[in-house]
Amino acid sequence: MKLPEAFLARMKKMLGDEYPAFLHSYEAQRKQALRLNPLRQVPEDFPDGYFRTLRPVPWSADAWYYDGDDRPGRHPLHEAGLYYIQEPSAMLPALLLSAAKCERILDLCAAPGGKSTQIAGMLGGEGLLISNEIHPARVRILSENIERMGIGNAVVTNADASHLASYFPAYFDAVLVDAPCSGEGMFRKEPEAVLQWSEENVRRCAVRQREILNSAAGMVRAGGRLVYSTCTFSEEENEETIAAFLSEHPDYEQVSIPALLGDRMESWGFTAGSDKKSLRIYPHRAEGEGHFAALLVRCKGAGSADGKGFRTERTGKRAGGKQNAALRDAIRLWEEFSGSFLTNKGREKLEKRDEFVLFGDTLHLLPAAVSMTGLKVLRAGLCLGRVAKGRFIPDHALAMFLNRDEAVNVFELGEDAEKYLRGETVTMPDQRSAPHGWMLMTISGCPVGWGKAAGCVIKNHYPKGLRPPG
Repeated sequence: MKLPEAFLARMKKMLGDEYPAFLHSYEAQRKQALRLNPLRQVPEDFPDGYFRTLRPVPWSADAWYYDGDDRPGRHPLHEAGLYYIQEPSAMLPALLLSAAKCERILDLCAAPGGKSTQIAGMLGGEGLLISNEIHPARVRILSENIERMGIGNAVVTNADASHLASYFPAYFDAVLVDAPCSGEGMFRKEPEAVLQWSEENVRRCAVRQREILNSAAGMVRAGGRLVYSTCTFSEEENEETIAAFLSEHPDYEQVSIPALLGDRMESWGFTAGSDKKSLRIYPHRAEGEGHFAALLVRCKGAGSADGKGFRTERTGKRAGGKQNAALRDAIRLWEEFSGSFLTNKGREKLEKRDEFVLFGDTLHLLPAAVSMTGLKVLRAGLCLGRVAKGRFIPDHALAMFLNRDEAVNVFELGEDAEKYLRGETVTMPDQRSAPHGWMLMTISGCPVGWGKAAGCVIKNHYPKGLRPPG
């Protein structure tokens, strides 16, 4: 790999005697990992019955390194949301954020969704997650990954950080800023990042990162947490950006990550930043790509929540006088559907959501009383389904949100898994005991979509946009 000379000169100065080992790491095969989804019921024989080479990632309890020959991205369980394929170093920022159930969390630069789905697992289906991405093409991928992982308490937005800040002043318990950067730590994973690198781009990234951090600062409540991370080695984008932020925001304090992690730092191969408080990951020391992270806390008493992005009043789940006729009709049809095709456990799980909202003919459940007027929203909580000709048609997102014991009719696909994912009709072996109507289709017990049974034939309702080409 031909690396930029200016980059190499800087790294040699930064690393000293370790520079040859750092340079040699670019000749080694990069590490790949998958992270299990805690919102899914993991098959009892996982991982032995599925992959040959899995071994634990030491800093993430639910994550496993895998060998490239396993190709978990092509396994049907990937489509069932059992796991997310994620670079192992990239799992660290969400762990530092330490999201707890019922908290309100913002992932400000969220695409493609690895950190958002990790945070959602920590929330355990409770609280509120706003996953934001400014780039329209990338936010669609983010929304698809939120759906695939069965997340019902997330709102996916497409907004500039400063615009979002006007909606949510001092609102979030924690904010993650995984900032766009020069990508030096990803040279081994993404060779095209080498071609895009320049000293001028490093400077441009640093300016943009400080703008994003300044917007994020006002959205953290008093006593809340702010994690800043990048996948670059540049001090200008890392330690210097944090130092500039702290000088402009005296209401923030930096938490020492080395003190927080203690002896685990060395055992994992992590390094303290030049400020002795942040954390760095180098590919010659740890089994992962290059990364940087800093943890900040907003002092208590700073900031007050008073914005247009949230409200305290609620319309309630039941159709009241203020709700229009279309919403009342959609709720009625939904309750008929859920009463027939969801178990008590499934209905109770959905009762934990906050309020119904109708967008066109599509019914959603919001995870909190959040006003989205003026925001571009791609995913508003959990999409339940749509109303068509007096019938309720469940959405794919609802299937992915449920577990197998939360639906009345369940069909385990077995050898027909790939056939179903291609959009083909599935046949039940025994017509005499075949149920009628909507069925939750599963792979190794993990929901993957809907089918509709009539006799021994199950009509395929797996979304066309998710089917493999050809």
